[in-house]
Amino acid sequence: MYVLRPDVLYVTQLIGNLRYLKNFLPKLQDHLLGRLLKREFDGDMHEEFTDSDRNSIRFLGGRIYSVQTCRIYYTSYDLQRQCDTINPCSHPDVMLRSPEGNVEPFWYARVIGIYHANIWAENPAIPGGRKTRHMDFLWVRWFGDEPDYRSGFRRARLPKIGFVESTDDFAFSFVDPAMVIRGCHLIPAFNLGRSTQLLPQSSSIARRLNPADVDDWLNFYVNM
Repeated sequence: MYVLRPDVLYVTQLIGNLRYLKNFLPKLQDHLLGRLLKREFDGDMHEEFTDSDRNSIRFLGGRIYSVQTCRIYYTSYDLQRQCDTINPCSHPDVMLRSPEGNVEPFWYARVIGIYHANIWAENPAIPGGRKTRHMDFLWVRWFGDEPDYRSGFRRARLPKIGFVESTDDFAFSFVDPAMVIRGCHLIPAFNLGRSTQLLPQSSSIARRLNPADVDDWLNFYVNM
């Protein structure tokens, strides 16, 4: 469950400002198609979608809407209703249940954009495709697990993650807010330092949490 606050943003303006992040619109179309076709979430790796499939998605008025916050409601361990307010500029980190078959139970991501749009589709595979639907989506930068690192209570070690390199095709993608379990608290691994290799751009919307930064922490620990 989530609550959004609207502010108009045109699709063409958005793409124009993000040219250094390739495939923004195709990834968004893949994400929306996957949801409309009721596919299980897998990180939106829908490689079989064609350009024709993607172009069947229509944005009403050619617009998507940018919002500042997204509220995630969840049940705490003592069965109380709690709420995390996700804000790309102050509290951007979230956790999701990983798809079946993954070794790790959770995926982690940093939210860098919160959007919604009214869409319809010219696709016969989508039931009621021509009906206009309101859809919410988060644009995220993914974290990945640290290779050869083991964590857990037996080892007395927190989970350790790091940003996926920007050259990876799935370093950035979209998430349904309903898939988010809650926000999470990440602690930089200060002893491992920082690097510009994960995202070479010195100025990037992906660093909205700290806009003055020109590099990233190599790793983070997931606080539990």
